[in-house]
Amino acid sequence: MGTHTNQYLFRARDKVLALGPVTRIMGIINVTPDSFSDGGQFLDADRAVAHGLDLIQEGADILDIGGESSRPGAVPVPAEMEMARIGPVLTGLRSRTDVILSVDTCKASVADQALSLGADVVNDISAFRLDRAMPEVVARYSAGVVLMHMRGTPGTMQTLPPSPEILQEVRRDLTTALSVATRAEIASDHILLDPGLGFGKTAEDNLKIINCLGFIHDLGVPILIGPSRKSFIGRITGAGPGERAAATAVISAIASLRGAQIVRVHDVKEVREALLVADAIRGETISQC
Repeated sequence: MGTHTNQYLFRARDKVLALGPVTRIMGIINVTPDSFSDGGQFLDADRAVAHGLDLIQEGADILDIGGESSRPGAVPVPAEMEMARIGPVLTGLRSRTDVILSVDTCKASVADQALSLGADVVNDISAFRLDRAMPEVVARYSAGVVLMHMRGTPGTMQTLPPSPEILQEVRRDLTTALSVATRAEIASDHILLDPGLGFGKTAEDNLKIINCLGFIHDLGVPILIGPSRKSFIGRITGAGPGERAAATAVISAIASLRGAQIVRVHDVKEVREALLVADAIRGETISQC
């Protein structure tokens, strides 16, 4: 598919992040008891804040804080519980860093409260499908938003039949989400698109999306991709969730060369090193080929 040269400015409230020459990293902070690879590790707010500051030191440009697991079969939690988990972490990080903070939620009420506490971005894995009030909240705060593709819901996605044409399905659904954002007057430079590795897709689907990432380049907004510790890596390597950092770094580098501007990962240090190499290769390729 070739290397990418697209450059963007991503805006989230009063913050601006240059995308393109350097592949950016969104570091993951799961404040949940049941996330698939790190559930329960950061339920303590102070520990989660310390972990977030460590991720920044390792090279994270954005921190993504989640209080509800989206693993296959996950059961939704009440908004009050979700907010009780992420609120202290968000407040603690906001008082200690100016790095862009994202909240991983599908609920407009949680997004509204998180933004009022200083979050900059809403990472909506449903791309506005699960809560029709979400676009208004994002627009009102001039927040950034990640629109991710998911087939079904976390509770149903693994029971769906495989998509006959996964690239066409992802492109169609993300185009629809962009139209919803436009109607809500969310500017395109506030939007990131995520094709949603996993989330109702087969291992073969995931590999096709990574290798053919150019299929959504022309939608005109930056691409974020989240390969971190995903189960399809385990199917290839046999490694457990906590042993997939190296493979995640490889996929992140390939995704960068295929056109991703941001990768969302747990293992920031390893991925940062891989991306430094990928960015250097892309720079040389563009200048010499």
